[in-house]
Amino acid sequence: MAGILISWLVATIAILIAAHIIPGIRVDGLGGAVIGAAILGVLNAVVKPVLVVLTIPVTLITLGLFLFVINALIFLLAGSLLSGFHVQSFWAALLGSLVVSVVSYLAHSLRL
Repeated sequence: MAGILISWLVATIAILIAAHIIPGIRVDGLGGAVIGAAILGVLNAVVKPVLVVLTIPVTLITLGLFLFVINALIFLLAGSLLSGFHVQSFWAALLGSLVVSVVSYLAHSLRL
């Protein structure tokens, strides 16, 4: 249970960092980031595996680069589902998903 809460906290911080760095991403307060991290986690657990399986041929042709597109689409979907978390474009979603992935990777590699 503590691991889930820590992952949620890391995702919240990562979303706040992405909103600070990338002009096309806006978060309306800490509550928007917390709920956005929860929605992003649920989408990554439920929708992303289905998309990955459905796009295996495209992913193989692009040597795995299409996974970046899937991550961006999930990030964009999370931004459209929540009123306190705004993502303006696909490119902002792509950069935002990269920032969230890098911050999450760094935090988990430090065993936080």
